[in-house]
Amino acid sequence: MNSMLAEWKSRDFLVIILFLQLIVYATTFFNVLVARQVIGFIYFTFVPGFVIIKLLKLDELDGLETILFSVGLSVAFLMFAGLFINEFCFLFGVSKPLSLVPLMIILNSFILVGGVLVYLRSGCVKHFKTSTFGLSPSALLFMVLPVLTVLGAMWVNVYENNSILLFLIIAIAFLFIIGVISKKFLPPKIYPLAVFIIAISLLYHSSLISNSLIHFGSDMPGEVFAFKIVENNAHWSSVNPYPGDLSVGRTYGMLSVTILPSIYTKLLNLDIIWVFKTLYPLIFSLVPLGLYKIWSKIINAKYAFVSAFLFMAYNVFYTEILGLNKQMIGELFFVLLLLVILNKKIRPINKTLCFLIFGFALIVSHYALAEIFLFLISFVLISLIIMKKPSRNITLTMVLCFFAIMFSWYLYTSSSAVFDAFSNFGEHVYSQLGEFFNPATRGQTVLRGLGMEAPPTIWNMISRIFAYLTQVLIVVGFVGVITKRSGIRFDMEYFLLSLFSLTFLAALILVPGLANTLNMTRFYHILLVFLAPLCVLGAETIAKIVSKRKTELIGSILLLVVLVPYFLFQVGFVYEVTGSDNWSVPLSKYRMPAYRLYGQLGYTTAYSISGAQWLSNNVAVEYTQIYADFWSRRTELRGYGSVYLGYVETLSNTTKITTKGIVYLSSLNIIEGTVIGDRYLWNSSELGFLSDLNTIYSNGGCEVYKNMP
Repeated sequence: MNSMLAEWKSRDFLVIILFLQLIVYATTFFNVLVARQVIGFIYFTFVPGFVIIKLLKLDELDGLETILFSVGLSVAFLMFAGLFINEFCFLFGVSKPLSLVPLMIILNSFILVGGVLVYLRSGCVKHFKTSTFGLSPSALLFMVLPVLTVLGAMWVNVYENNSILLFLIIAIAFLFIIGVISKKFLPPKIYPLAVFIIAISLLYHSSLISNSLIHFGSDMPGEVFAFKIVENNAHWSSVNPYPGDLSVGRTYGMLSVTILPSIYTKLLNLDIIWVFKTLYPLIFSLVPLGLYKIWSKIINAKYAFVSAFLFMAYNVFYTEILGLNKQMIGELFFVLLLLVILNKKIRPINKTLCFLIFGFALIVSHYALAEIFLFLISFVLISLIIMKKPSRNITLTMVLCFFAIMFSWYLYTSSSAVFDAFSNFGEHVYSQLGEFFNPATRGQTVLRGLGMEAPPTIWNMISRIFAYLTQVLIVVGFVGVITKRSGIRFDMEYFLLSLFSLTFLAALILVPGLANTLNMTRFYHILLVFLAPLCVLGAETIAKIVSKRKTELIGSILLLVVLVPYFLFQVGFVYEVTGSDNWSVPLSKYRMPAYRLYGQLGYTTAYSISGAQWLSNNVAVEYTQIYADFWSRRTELRGYGSVYLGYVETLSNTTKITTKGIVYLSSLNIIEGTVIGDRYLWNSSELGFLSDLNTIYSNGGCEVYKNMP
């Protein structure tokens, strides 16, 4: 792809940076709607990293790698520069460093200095030719998918009609089928675009389904809560704002959901909810693109495309992870670190520098991914030492540096909440080792995956069959690699990473309590980074056993027979068209049980949001005992009202309201008549004590009561 690069004179490059900065300053300070958001996001999410690439003279990167590294280095730059501004602006009397003026001036100054250094060091700067991304008819068809996504989400929001989204899903499946069968329809040069378009379409079909946040049972409300602390102070502190609360502390210690969104909200004048619902998924859509790049160097481009589709087809990609903003950013750096490690063309000094930058960025983005990555590279390094096969890609120095940075950050920030959380997780797993023969300690997801939980319907059973088939192909693919029947030889580092992933997956099943430390579904999503290509190779291995001729065609047909139905079940399409119980919010929210939609999945209404914000603005929450049901306290009050969970007690039908206590009832309680407790559900009519309280707020879908003395 280097042939796709042209050159600027370094002087022209500096002029372009100055011109872009002028546009950004103008659109920002005149607050030009849309232009400020679009131009600002592209500028701050690409240009800083591109400048760093030119400073490091990473000319060995091809076009796709340049895009990925530019975004990764830019996001890392925003976090690190934001941390620098946060810590040192006080020396110059700036009491609110994370506000618009200091951020705009200092960030642009850093970028400009980088451009000047590039000008002084280089005679020319390579860039993309305008024809690099020329659009073919097939590419134009893929470009229609995001349009269908946005229209479909709007159609559901306004008319509660999912027909456009159903058509979108069929279109994705159809284009994937044609793309796998016909290289003429989808030539390899279009694969990266196809992967990116499918990724953003799947992500946006879930994230845009509501104007409010949907956490899908994940941590988004807690991330918004941590961000609001930073936003209100325009400053991030390394001290846990709620000492002793590990849940708040470990999130607050992650710059990916504190400093990074603070920069985006200030520079782009965009509400945090829309930063998390639109910008973060857009950045996250580069993860399967990065995986495609990694896999295309190991297996052929077509198989890499199919592997990326499998990674995206698994529903966690466009559900749970959308509620984990720190993991979305963390996965970007996780994949970039793999790109650095497995790229043999990068010079050793640049490999080390990129490893340190992306490694530190991963550490301050997501604690669990950082720990998993440390285990991965440690396993590979120890294995290579034992086999006496030294590697230039993973060295002892790299592992020790990552270890030192990780534990230093986790020990000395946020009152060591992350480190304490690690210790608690370890103690939890250790305490359950005595229950080795008790299947219940593995968690419900593991039991379901092992077939120890009966499927509720025939459609669920069929869905599990296709899921099992993908796993069978993964195992066959690994055996094929070992026995060399697949025709693909992995690099030693990638082979060991795949081996560790399979071993880790077995440990999640065998070791009591381990799967529950992060969540089994998320673990499997991460392990697909290494296992997805094995599924494709498994189909190829079977094809070679079946026939010595046309093995690629037979393998492709086998993959389509397995992966297309797998995708249609995972995305909820089959459940919707058959009228079965469905967990897909975009497709089935109109008929979903209220306790699941408003509770477990975190859908909320404008009524509930307004009530939570009113309570936060009109009640001294830190001095008041507040009562709300289990999910209202975690979603609306924490995410929108910025109310600390420690101030809110879970409501039940036996709750004794203290003097001057406040009761918050959301739309789930008022409109749907359901109250969710820690373990049980009640009808709102069972809250008889409400008749003794005074209503102090009501908007028709949310009510706040107070116990008067």
